[in-house]
This record gives sequence, C-alpha cells and structure tokens, in this order.
Amino acid sequence: MSDARISFNTAEIPPELDRWNWGAFLLNWIWGIGNNTFIALLTLVPGIGFIMMFVLGAKGSRWAWRNGRWDSIEHFKRVQRRWAIWGVVIYLGCAVLGAGFFGGIFSLLKNSEAYQLGAARLRASTEVAEVLGTPITTGIPYGSIKIEGEDKGQATLSFSASGPKASGQIALTAEKKAGVWALQTLTLAVDGRDGMIDLLKDSKVELDHPRRRLAAASFYDRCCRLLAYHEKKQQI
Repeated sequence: MSDARISFNTAEIPPELDRWNWGAFLLNWIWGIGNNTFIALLTLVPGIGFIMMFVLGAKGSRWAWRNGRWDSIEHFKRVQRRWAIWGVVIYLGCAVLGAGFFGGIFSLLKNSEAYQLGAARLRASTEVAEVLGTPITTGIPYGSIKIEGEDKGQATLSFSASGPKASGQIALTAEKKAGVWALQTLTLAVDGRDGMIDLLKDSKVELDHPRRRLAAASFYDRCCRLLAYHEKKQQI
C-alpha cells in the first residue's frame, strides 16, 4: 500500500504560512513542546522571556513547519489555528478568574465594618464637608484586614474621597476587640495641600466647651460673692 502522505520541503515554508502565529505567542513554551520547537523554553528564562514571546509570534510558524511532520498545508493551518484558539480561551479564562478574584477582594474590603466606620465618620465631619464640599463620594478601598478568630482583628485601609471642592486620600487603621470594630486612626490628606486632617480628634468647639463652662462657673461664683458682700454691707 502506498503512503498517501504528500512530501514537503520543510526547509522552506510556503509564503502563505509564513505569518504571525498567535498560538506560539500566547502559549509560548507550551506551544513549543507541542510543536517540537524547544527554543520556546527560553520564555521561562527571566529577562528574555517577554522578548521571546514576540520572537515566537514572528517566527513560530516557520519553526513549527520545519520541526513538525505535516500531511498538507491545510493540516498545518488547522493545527496552528487550534493552538491559537486555545491560547485565546486560556487567556480569557485567566482574565475572568483574575477579575473575579480581585473584584471579590475589593467587595469584601468595601463591605467591611472598618471601611464602613471610616466612610461614615468622614461624611459626618463638618471640617471635611467644608474642605471637600458635599456630597462626598468614596472610592474602592485597598489594604489589608486580618481576622483572629471571631473577636479580634486589625485593618489597615486607604481609599479616595472627593467632593465638589477638592479630593483627597483617606488612611485608617481599626481594631476589633470583643467582636466590636473601633477606629484607631483616621486621616485625610487633601490633594494639593500640606499636612493631614485628623478626623478622630475632638473638634475645637468640643475642646472649648469645658473651658467655657469653667469660665462661666467662675464668673457666676464671683457675682454671687459680690452680691453677698453688698447685702452684708447694707445690713450693717
């Protein structure tokens, strides 16, 4: 029985096949093993791996034609098309998984009690309202939250805050004790301005209240003593 396989001169690739190879570019070293093109393993070498991806994309078809055994030109096209399709599928799958992973992390951070406490304190601050304006919108938080059992935890988060007048960056730390979260630090750095606003310190008015009450009490006491003195003087 004669062999129906057509013999090709694999030293020279047909012009119609000498084009960009997406399978080699996307799957690089995996494609190289499958196509007997072991030079593709250079993509695993730090420093030249990224460059080698583009080299494979440009010369992959030529190397695969030379190193493989092909029944026909259509056979070669069909196999390389499958490699390209699998490359696209794998990259899209990784992109979807990566987006879902990071989206889940950002969602957990934004729904955390530490973030909610910081955002609520931010919006309740009259000082922030004067600087940023209202309404105030907050961005996606990033940072870390460490949970120790059900009763303890620590959080370090940062997120943006913006209003009609200005925008800035919020930094907070929080601690969970006995199952309850409490803010430890909460600061706002306004873009284009030096310094930070401490959102956990008492306001000036609140600090002044005890002094005002003390001053008022002292004044009232002096008035009472003066009146008592005049009454005794009149009796005499």
